Amino acid sequence: MFKAAAIGQYYPGDSFFHRLEPRIKIGLIAIYVISLFLFNTYRGYLAMSLFTLAVIITSRLPYKLLLRGLKPLYFILAFTLVLHIFLTKGGTVLFQWRKISIESQGVISGLMMAWRLVLLVMTSSLLTLTTSPIALTDAIEGLLSPLKPIGVPAHELAMMMTIALRFIPTLLEEAEKIMKAQMARGADFESGNLIQRAKSMIPLLVPLFISAFRRADDLALAMEARCYRGGKGRTKMRVHKITGKDWFTLVAFAGTVAVLLWLKF
Repeated sequence: MFKAAAIGQYYPGDSFFHRLEPRIKIGLIAIYVISLFLFNTYRGYLAMSLFTLAVIITSRLPYKLLLRGLKPLYFILAFTLVLHIFLTKGGTVLFQWRKISIESQGVISGLMMAWRLVLLVMTSSLLTLTTSPIALTDAIEGLLSPLKPIGVPAHELAMMMTIALRFIPTLLEEAEKIMKAQMARGADFESGNLIQRAKSMIPLLVPLFISAFRRADDLALAMEARCYRGGKGRTKMRVHKITGKDWFTLVAFAGTVAVLLWLKF
């Protein structure tokens, strides 16, 4: 289950979305995420879903990789759906038993929220799957560079964010190994109620934190051995430049979203 996460992994390719300037990609994802919270109809979500599908197809990304990345979300999606079904009222009564009722507005609201979560996770995965770690670091640093005059360490923040993203698959894989080792010793992570399952995770969390600190220490030593001293005086092997094609893509997408919102799509 843990190894299924697609966020943090990089899948090399030469598609249009792979070649797009990383800062523009981050801008597209930001507009996409904001639009998901502004759309309140299924037509808007359908339009965003078609855009996501088009990016996946043109990027030639493995469908199984993206679908497996949703597995860790199954519990959250089910919990969100059930919560909205029983707590959101309005519309036609679909089921009534004593004081418990299920109404159409609750079902619609739950499905829309689950749909939104799926799209958010998939687009976040698209960013890391199509952008190399170095390019992502440079992009975040470039976006934060206007804050340097007020003392914001742009390079260090960008490096921290990128390392955190790239450590997600590593830590999840480590959690999978620890869980299998604990199960071989008789640990049970599947049976029991929610509280019992949460308690059974304690033997997993302690060694996972120890492993995370050890990996962080190893990474710090490796960076120090390579004379890493932050962004001061650092040169780049590849300088990313925003082209007219990149600007056109960003403006076209932003304009399309604005028109859809104006039409109350």
